Amino acid sequence: MYDYDLLVVGSANADLVVGVERRPSAGETVLGSDLAVHPGGKGANQAVAAARLGARSALLARVGDDAHGRLLTEAQRAAGVDTSGVLAGGAPTGVALITVDPSGDNSIVVSPGANALLTPGDIRAAGGLIAAARVVSAQLEIPLETVAEVVRTRPEGTRFVLNPSPPAPLPPEVLAACDPLVVNEHEARVLIGDTAGSGPEGWARTLIGLGPRSVVITLGAEGALVADRRTDVVTRVPSPRVEAVDTTGAGDAFTAALAWRLGLGEGLVEAAGYAARVGATAVTGTGAQESYPTAEEVVAP
Repeated sequence: MYDYDLLVVGSANADLVVGVERRPSAGETVLGSDLAVHPGGKGANQAVAAARLGARSALLARVGDDAHGRLLTEAQRAAGVDTSGVLAGGAPTGVALITVDPSGDNSIVVSPGANALLTPGDIRAAGGLIAAARVVSAQLEIPLETVAEVVRTRPEGTRFVLNPSPPAPLPPEVLAACDPLVVNEHEARVLIGDTAGSGPEGWARTLIGLGPRSVVITLGAEGALVADRRTDVVTRVPSPRVEAVDTTGAGDAFTAALAWRLGLGEGLVEAAGYAARVGATAVTGTGAQESYPTAEEVVAP
């Protein structure tokens, strides 16, 4: 019996958000809206998104011993996330600087702060927490060596889901553990490199060739594309049509929902279909964690 449906090992950031009419060009200044501060970070986002949907989720992360760190930890607890793995101190809490344009599209710059101090030693010390999770999800806003230690530490029966964001070359042992590797279009192109002109289906097959057990490529309003090494099938998964307000954190909601449903035993295509509905619901609200739906609020297929 697992204590957690999903353990997220990853980042926790304070999101500093400004709305803009358009993003500035080099050397240009534009006026924006009032600054809003929200709890965020890809790891913290995923843990909250899963908990809102009804999953038993936990977060393994590092924050600063500061106001932003307290904000993030309280937001996790309020959502029902187990925070016994949230470590404090060593550096200020990570910060994400986010601009959002009228279409809801965003641009993000991340200052890692304490996230950069989540070490392989922290992972080994949390071996009991990892062993208690049915699925472990990670991202790359923490050191890659720490993600690799997650792969080494997890029990054989624990499923590993990775969103390599921001994208970076991945060692073979990490790629081989991914089931699935979850990427957006930009991340797919970066991981593939010069062969990235073949379109999503081609990207998926090329990514599978790099070693993961399965691949999911998120395509925004067009849904997602799923490739599974075990079946050698590539499948398109549609997304409901919604009016996007703010896309911040929507990919994290998708990944969390996907990981949770896979842990419940759903097939990859079915789980991706549910995750697309969760992601579509999330973009109809503002902010990241504030926009995440409960299971009852997820839009219909």
